[in-house]
Amino acid sequence: QVQLVESGGGLVQAGGSLRRSCAASGRGLSGHTMGWVRQAPGKAGEFVAIIYWNGGGIRDYADSMKGRFTITKDNAKNTVYLQMNSLKPEDTAVYYCAARQGWLARSTNDYAYWGQGTQVTVSS
Repeated sequence: QVQLVESGGGLVQAGGSLRRSCAASGRGLSGHTMGWVRQAPGKAGEFVAIIYWNGGGIRDYADSMKGRFTITKDNAKNTVYLQMNSLKPEDTAVYYCAARQGWLARSTNDYAYWGQGTQVTVSS
């Protein structure tokens, strides 16, 4: 089992930045993928960014986040971060941290472990 505890997020004006953190506990993360999914009101969950835990951390981003969002990890702290820059009102959503055992996967259905989710609101 992997437990995920999120922090960060909140309210920001368009063009601003926020940083999300997700700390994992319960088992080692070797061979796992961790990442972020978001869900806006009335919409399905949307892949944001993921990182493979081993080695340097291969990353994958949704096209709309490339160049604005950066996912990183701290192996010593078992924590993954999401730096969100140049935020837009359409980035408003509940952001969830997620983890799975195995390689990178974009489908939210492939993730077994989830954080509690935190609202991110971007005002225009």
